[in-house]
Amino acid sequence: MSEEKNLIDDAFYVKKQRWGTWDSYDKEDKPILTSLTEDICVSATRHMLKWRQEGFPETASYSGQVNGKL
Repeated sequence: MSEEKNLIDDAFYVKKQRWGTWDSYDKEDKPILTSLTEDICVSATRHMLKWRQEGFPETASYSGQVNGKL
């Protein structure tokens, strides 16, 4: 049984798994990520590929330190 792969943005495709999640794969069938819905999978994969190409944005750092008297 052959599955048709519809490339999205000529870069990746998504596939529904039997347990209901959605996985995305690149052109070489390497997995990218897993999501709960098809729409989120497509959106998140677009962001992931952009970040891989351009670099991840700088993240903020947070401190768990509490200042002051207790």
